[in-house]
Amino acid sequence: TKAMAVQFAEKTGKSNGKFNIVPGFVEPADMAEIKSMVKALGIDPILFPDTSGILNGPLTGKYSMFPKGGVSMEELKSTADSMGSIGLGPLASADAVRALDTQFKVPCQVIDLPIGLLATDRFIDGLRTAAGVSVADRITRERGQLLDVISDMHQYLYGKRVALAGDPDQLIPLTEFLMTLGMKPVYIVTGTPGKAFEKRIKEITARLGEEVKVKGPGDMFLMHQWIKNEPVDLLISNTYGKYIARDDDIPFVRFGFPILDRIGHSYFPTVGYKGGIRLIEKILGALMDRLDR
Repeated sequence: TKAMAVQFAEKTGKSNGKFNIVPGFVEPADMAEIKSMVKALGIDPILFPDTSGILNGPLTGKYSMFPKGGVSMEELKSTADSMGSIGLGPLASADAVRALDTQFKVPCQVIDLPIGLLATDRFIDGLRTAAGVSVADRITRERGQLLDVISDMHQYLYGKRVALAGDPDQLIPLTEFLMTLGMKPVYIVTGTPGKAFEKRIKEITARLGEEVKVKGPGDMFLMHQWIKNEPVDLLISNTYGKYIARDDDIPFVRFGFPILDRIGHSYFPTVGYKGGIRLIEKILGALMDRLDR
C-alpha cells in the first residue's frame, strides 16, 4: 500500500474533497462495509486497495476481463489532493498514510481495524472530527443494535475462556471486543514478530486479573500446548484451527485468513457495528451448538 500511495499520487494543489482510507488486511465484504459507513457520514472515500465488487462480484452470464469495482487509477492519483487519510491497522496500513502525509502533506491517522464496538467508535469518531461531519442516524441505530445484542446475550458469553490465532491488526481489536463482551481471551498467538503487539494485548487484557499467554511470533502448535494444559471454551482462528478444535472438542469460529472450507466471508462483513453483530452471532452459534448437544 505504501508503494501504491507514493508511486501513483499526484498533487495538483486543489482539494478533491475526498478522504483516503487504507483498509488493511480485510475481506472484500469488509471493504464494502467500510465504504458504506464512510459514505453514510457524507464523506466520499478513496479506498485502496479495494477488492470489493471484484472478488465478491456477481455472476452475470457475460464475460468481462476486468470486473467493475475497486479503485481507479484516477482516484489513486488524486489521493495527494485528499483532505485526510486513515490507515486501519498499524502493521498493514501505517506506512501508506504516513508516506502521503510526509510527501504531500495529507493529514493522517493510524487506528485499529474497526472490529467490535470500541474500535468502530474510534473509527467513526476519527472520521467525524477530521471531516467535520455529524454522525448519521443509520450509524447510531446500528451501534444501538449491537449494544442491544451485547446486553441480551451477555449471560451466554460472560467468563468464557477464548484462544485466538491470526493477524496482529485483526487480533488487537478482536481481543478488545471479546473483553467488551465479558469473555476472557487467555491465549493469543500471531505469526508476526513484534513486542508492540504483545504489549498492546497485555494492556487490553490487564483488567482480567489472570495471566494471559500471548506470543508474537507464535504458532498453533504452541497454542495447542497451552490448551492441553488448561482448556478453553472457544477457539477463534483461520481454517487451520479446526484440527485443534476437533482434537480437543472445542467450539470453533473461523475468522481471518485463510478461510478455505466455508463460504460467506467474502459477502458478510465482520467490521463495523453490523460486523460486530455477525461476530456475536457466530460465537453464540458455536457456544449454543455445544449447549444443545
